[in-house]
Amino acid sequence: MGIRMDEALNQMSLSLLADRCANELKRHRRKEPADDRFCPEIFHRAIVQRMDQAWSVLQQHFSEIVRIWLHSHPSSDVALLRDTEENYVAQTFSRFWYAVHDQRLEFATLNAALSYLHATLNGIVTDTLRSRLRSKEVPLPEPGFAEEPVVEDPIDGHVLWDSIQSFLPDERERRIAYLLYYCGLKPREIVTRCSKEFDDVKEVYRLSHNVVERLRRNRDRLRWLLDDEEV
Repeated sequence: MGIRMDEALNQMSLSLLADRCANELKRHRRKEPADDRFCPEIFHRAIVQRMDQAWSVLQQHFSEIVRIWLHSHPSSDVALLRDTEENYVAQTFSRFWYAVHDQRLEFATLNAALSYLHATLNGIVTDTLRSRLRSKEVPLPEPGFAEEPVVEDPIDGHVLWDSIQSFLPDERERRIAYLLYYCGLKPREIVTRCSKEFDDVKEVYRLSHNVVERLRRNRDRLRWLLDDEEV
């Protein structure tokens, strides 16, 4: 009587499992069919069984895909002005661990694990952008409000916002930047709460893309501004 498939997987050495997971990830990136069992088993051993070596293997094999996600994020250039790639990757795994280890979450598929990890990175990037452009919660101003945003810390919020506005000559792009990065709203929230200003999510994404491109073209000036504030 042969060994059942799940028993064979449980008995597989971590080094062999890591090799199979690496191949699984390669096929996933190429959008090819793959035996979707090996990577979830590493997550199982790292999270449920709390094997330190499995956690190290997990970080080793998934760090590169986190880097790819970071650089493909629509606000990556702005986010990387605030922190390094290495710190974003490290924070992603740290926050992921604290989110799942108490619950000992199981991931049945590779896609499920990747989705959770990707959402963790996106949350960190969003938090980083928010913390820079907002010192506290403020009410949404009416469109065209001349003094947006006013905060108690003029160096951390107002001066920075004035400088960023100088890179955004288009009024609607300034409005989108404010709602996204200062108020921390998501694109669908913007459409819901500001329906008279924006017709659909596609328009918000288009304007957001324009904002990122303008900031990218002025990255040296923006970096100088941010570094100068911290002196």
